[in-house]
Amino acid sequence: MSTAEVPSGQAPELKKYQEYSVNIDPDQDDKATEIKLCNFKRPHMRAFHCSWFCFFTAFFIWFAIAPLLPEVKETLGLSKQEIWTSNICSVAGTIFLRFVNGPLCDKYGARIPMGIILAFASIPCALTGLVNDATSLAVLRFFIGFGGSTFVMCQYWTSRMFTKEVVGTANALVGGWGNLGGGVTQLIMGSVLFPLFKTGMSAEMAWRTVCIVPACVGLTVGITILFISDDAPKGNYKEMKKNGVMAEVSAGASFRSGAANVNTWLLFIQYACCFGVELTMNNAAASYFKATFELTTETAAAIASLFGWMNLFARGVGGFVSDKANSRTGMRGRLWVQTICLIMEGIMVLIFANTKNLGLAIFVMVIFSSFVQAAEGSSYGIVPYVNPPVTGSIAGIVGAGGNTGAVCFGLGFRQLESKQAFIVMGSCIIASGALSLLIFIKGHAGLVMGQDSEEAIAAWKKLGASAPASTLMVPEPDAEAAEEVEKEEADKAVAVEE
Repeated sequence: MSTAEVPSGQAPELKKYQEYSVNIDPDQDDKATEIKLCNFKRPHMRAFHCSWFCFFTAFFIWFAIAPLLPEVKETLGLSKQEIWTSNICSVAGTIFLRFVNGPLCDKYGARIPMGIILAFASIPCALTGLVNDATSLAVLRFFIGFGGSTFVMCQYWTSRMFTKEVVGTANALVGGWGNLGGGVTQLIMGSVLFPLFKTGMSAEMAWRTVCIVPACVGLTVGITILFISDDAPKGNYKEMKKNGVMAEVSAGASFRSGAANVNTWLLFIQYACCFGVELTMNNAAASYFKATFELTTETAAAIASLFGWMNLFARGVGGFVSDKANSRTGMRGRLWVQTICLIMEGIMVLIFANTKNLGLAIFVMVIFSSFVQAAEGSSYGIVPYVNPPVTGSIAGIVGAGGNTGAVCFGLGFRQLESKQAFIVMGSCIIASGALSLLIFIKGHAGLVMGQDSEEAIAAWKKLGASAPASTLMVPEPDAEAAEEVEKEEADKAVAVEE
């Protein structure tokens, strides 16, 4: 139990919680300095678990139809190009919202946008059974794809709750466990629920009705988290602004500041080459294994799910290794981890493209997936340092890079044979690793050039408590508003005494 210290003779700070279940750093806005995975108490660990579970649920909605696409293709008589058009629409739908959600998080916090978008995405998911041609499938998947934008809230929420020393691990864990929904969905929808529904109806009726399950889950989770969690360690943004603890934020100014930083766009490209690859595989893996190795829909879906299951540990490992590298060599360590993961990922894609044995293909895919997730984790170990006051906007822009990459790679798979598409994708990934040479964050060393500032060195070597927070800074409190609130409280106290 940690209690925020208050100087003798001063009134306690106006905030929702005076005690916490984890150790916190008062100099970093009461953010947690540790992660207790078996702790579910508010505000820090409750937000941690709500963050990853909401994103997990979003994946359940987002890719519910993916393992069933071979059945949809057969029922509706669709071509390969039409199926890939729907795949592209499913990831394109979230690009715009990822740009928007970052500034919204800076202004309103992560909780409210998360709940609203989950509930909204559940509606088109429930309407999947009404699809009757390629156009309606593409339009429906476009709107379902809005659920994927919850990734921005997922990463912002933990950046808001955990200090710079552990934020890489925290972001990687919630992102990875959320992404795990992609693999679990392949297994549950393709190998469990679809066969179960088929026992009492035709295959066509089964795929038309089974998506009601993830829709109900998404709607329930979206509404529930609005009432059981908090925006920040000190409470919800609305109350914090009212109490003068937090100033009002301009969403537009936040976005402009984040978009003006060249590092944001370099990370945008690199994230396109890791998360964009994962989204592409979520759409393509089941169909690829069924067509290449002549498997049943259920078997192909089970194998494809292995790609997503690597999120159980790999993304967390990427963030953890990034944090450890940072503790030894600062930002240069984080950049080296990022570069190595991307290059190894690209190499494994090229090997996978040339593997014709089923067992070996599965093994290579597992290694390939591990580097994909690790690169995602290391990416968001860097994001909070780019421009701390507008981390929400930067997280949104970088996150949109993942979906942009999925659209680009999806177009490749739509127009090319699978092997050629994999080779193009692998080559792009390797090239993106070289972009780390161009990332220079103010006050931090680059991959091979530049030096850390004294403050940055003090921070990563933990030489003193005076080092500034590098994770997510909250706008300065409104001093006049705070004094006004304190005066009102004092007047109330006098009135009670009288």
